[in-house]
Amino acid sequence: MNMQDIRERAKDYGIKSSRMNKVKLIQTIQLAEGNFNCFASAAEQQCDQLECIWRDDCFSAAIKLDS
Repeated sequence: MNMQDIRERAKDYGIKSSRMNKVKLIQTIQLAEGNFNCFASAAEQQCDQLECIWRDDCFSAAIKLDS
């Protein structure tokens, strides 16, 4: 999901996104949705949240953070 789409989703929850990076913004959205704020923390691409809309981006971000 691109940043514009993420910011629009954040806006739906009343989250001010201007000073947040992608990881922090998605984690904040996850909390607002009542979910775990686990974005970019999938170790070795292991995650039991199969229906998560952030899943593909999460794995990519986790790999980048580990590098």
